[in-house]
Amino acid sequence: MVKITFCKSWSFLKTFKRNHSSKEWLLRQKTDPYVEKAKIKSYRCRSAFKLLQMDDRFSILKPGQCVIDIGAAPGSWSQVAASRINSNATNSEIPTGLLIGIDLQQMYPIKGVTLLGNSDFTSPKTWQKIKELLNNRPIDVVLSDMAPNASGVKHLDHDLIIKLAYSVVKFAVLNSNVGATCLIKILDGNQNAEIENTLIKFYSNVKFVKPEASRSDSAEKYLLARGFKGLKQS
Repeated sequence: MVKITFCKSWSFLKTFKRNHSSKEWLLRQKTDPYVEKAKIKSYRCRSAFKLLQMDDRFSILKPGQCVIDIGAAPGSWSQVAASRINSNATNSEIPTGLLIGIDLQQMYPIKGVTLLGNSDFTSPKTWQKIKELLNNRPIDVVLSDMAPNASGVKHLDHDLIIKLAYSVVKFAVLNSNVGATCLIKILDGNQNAEIENTLIKFYSNVKFVKPEASRSDSAEKYLLARGFKGLKQS
């Protein structure tokens, strides 16, 4: 009887925590100014403002570029990028870019974006699909807002997102144009210095960035690597 009572109590406690977290999330959404701004601007998610702020500050995106958006769902970063590289061809007087978005989830179409939904970026098959779409065109910017499903265990979530980040770095290094940029989401943790040093080997300028739209209590930040040096040919 004691064991049964304990299990029921534990189940109730987990339900209570989940409901409490949901209420906190809903309250935060209602009071978050970026949520309302996203609705006004017709962005699919508030995260659009993270990319907007970083691009306004560092001039990452330019008309005519070839850009890969990894972890694209629901599509807010692709919306921003499509406008700024003119892949949606809204301005006939400037170069038209190429934009490919990839995510495990399916996504609704976005004008000027080739979307690879239901696609695991870490799979060789997905890399092959991207290369076919690129048709030998080198990449100018790799964007990654990709993150694993949160476990709630800080060090585990950090380890998982770093593993994903390294897959982004490998892809960028193998497929980028000289001078290209790579922007990757990570979480606070003990492996950040290691991946920063890895990027320094391939890029001229590497720095941590936390846009204003990132919530102050969030462990997320971004590694911005600019000036890809290219790979030495043996």
